[in-house]
Amino acid sequence: MRGSVYHQTANLVKVIFAEGAKKEQRTDPTHEYYQCIASYDTMDTYRRVWNNFFNYLREHWKIKNCELIDTLHVKAYFEYKIEYYPSKQYAEKISSALGKLEIALNKYSKMTHENPKTYDFNIRQNILDNARDLKMVANNYKNRTYRIPEIIIKHLSTPEHQLAASIQLEGGARAEGVLLIKRQQLKGYKTDTITQTKVSVIETKEKGGKIGDVLISNVTYKKLEQYFIENQKTTFKLKYQNYENDIIQACQIVGEKSNGSHGFRWTFAQNRVREYQKYSYTYEQALQGVSWEMKHFRASITEHYLGI
Repeated sequence: MRGSVYHQTANLVKVIFAEGAKKEQRTDPTHEYYQCIASYDTMDTYRRVWNNFFNYLREHWKIKNCELIDTLHVKAYFEYKIEYYPSKQYAEKISSALGKLEIALNKYSKMTHENPKTYDFNIRQNILDNARDLKMVANNYKNRTYRIPEIIIKHLSTPEHQLAASIQLEGGARAEGVLLIKRQQLKGYKTDTITQTKVSVIETKEKGGKIGDVLISNVTYKKLEQYFIENQKTTFKLKYQNYENDIIQACQIVGEKSNGSHGFRWTFAQNRVREYQKYSYTYEQALQGVSWEMKHFRASITEHYLGI
């Protein structure tokens, strides 16, 4: 489907919105209004979620056609939202909106393609079920840290994947922060104000367009510099699915459950909190400092990564 985000969601609204349709019509598999939305307010709410989702895909996945959406994208977006600790009601709204998006895409595909594509976003329900386990959505997620992250990294199949994982582990970057790194993002060296040691800096733009520094070891930084020199490139670029699959395989080799690339970020959070405390910062100061480093705001978000 071509057009802007708002044009595409408008097209999807046309195939699923039936104002005033009765409940018996919307629940009858033989009726043309089956699974449609009859309330304008509900449709407007869901479309706002769709707009947000599609904008996310454009920014972070470079996907401009909503017909290319698959389970991986739904999972990444929903987890992206959960990371900010939405209310239970908001998480349920996102899940419902994604469920209706699945229906709308299936309807649209049948209407416009001779060989329609089938969409299945059931992964959203699994994420929501986890979020409902406890009263606070934020406290619901399982601990995703790696016991032996350095060993997992050594078993990744390419130097590029090893480099990306090292940046996530050492600096807490999200996956989108390491999938594409331009040479001008390398900002040299600085003193870590916590440990008072010399570290290296990469500037990244991640979730919600937030720009900030990711502090990594000088060894990893030099490897990244060498990558640009040896390959005569100005960008370091990875395919997300290849990277994630490699992590899964490496975890299988070392006998650890895979938590994906996000597991390195979780491990960073725990390690960094301990580092703050080692250098005489209070627990509350550590929570807030690590939250800022991970491009969050509230100190309480760090507790999410600590399993508290």
